[in-house]
Amino acid sequence: MTQQDSISLHTLPPLDWSRTALGLPAAWPACLRLSVDILLNCPLAMAIAWGPEKILLYNKAYAALMGVRAESVPGGAVPTMQPPVFGWNHAAMEAAWGGAALAYPGQKLPVWRDGAATELLLDLHYTPLRDEAGAVRGVLCAMQLAAAPAETLDSRQEQAPQSAPARILVVEDNGDARYLVCEMLRALGYEVDAAGDGERALAMLRESRYGILFSDVSLPGMSGVELARSALRSQPQLQVVFASGYGSSFTSQLDFPAVSMQKPYEIDQLRQVLASAAARLPTVRL
Repeated sequence: MTQQDSISLHTLPPLDWSRTALGLPAAWPACLRLSVDILLNCPLAMAIAWGPEKILLYNKAYAALMGVRAESVPGGAVPTMQPPVFGWNHAAMEAAWGGAALAYPGQKLPVWRDGAATELLLDLHYTPLRDEAGAVRGVLCAMQLAAAPAETLDSRQEQAPQSAPARILVVEDNGDARYLVCEMLRALGYEVDAAGDGERALAMLRESRYGILFSDVSLPGMSGVELARSALRSQPQLQVVFASGYGSSFTSQLDFPAVSMQKPYEIDQLRQVLASAAARLPTVRL
């Protein structure tokens, strides 16, 4: 199955689980079957991170609340980036995966909704999903808007570093992954352009100047490494950040400076890496 950011679940038409990363329900642990039944039939916004790959499942209420697109294909896929409810607090997620049931009222999470950066104030409830042997196999998050109204950011400068680059160019061939990454970068306060392949990205780099190139390594045709090498010839100040399944070790083999983030990465990781990249650039206000 092609890697996607996330796949929403629908009760109509009947779900064809054979098309998903999870496979047929007959092979699922009982805890997953029960949790998915609850998720699909509950009007409360819910999402599940399942397995060591952090396969993502969510219902229509979650899609409506978070402003994400509801996809037509049912099931789950490993997300490029952990969604806000699973990526906002590393320590909290570690505790949930360790078996703790947790509640966090009134947490602000950045999202991109209706063309604007917004912070949702949410009550978050995390429940470990245990198999028959008692091992934690996943985490379910149920959420709702907190009593106080959600706060809309007055400007992108509130979330962007003061020395943030003028623009980030995102290069990702998977359309859903590209959408999610761009959405979150805008919610963090950055101006973002995007391309689906290296050739288009090079054309955009010839037309405009960017502070950061944020690219997948595996692209159709020209690879992300080839793209970055060519881009640096014309824009040597460009900061290169890769998203890949290889981790950070492969960057030591490159003949140019770059940072690598292993998928799936968390929002705080993304924020920190971009802030560090921005600090290496001449100060340019958004």
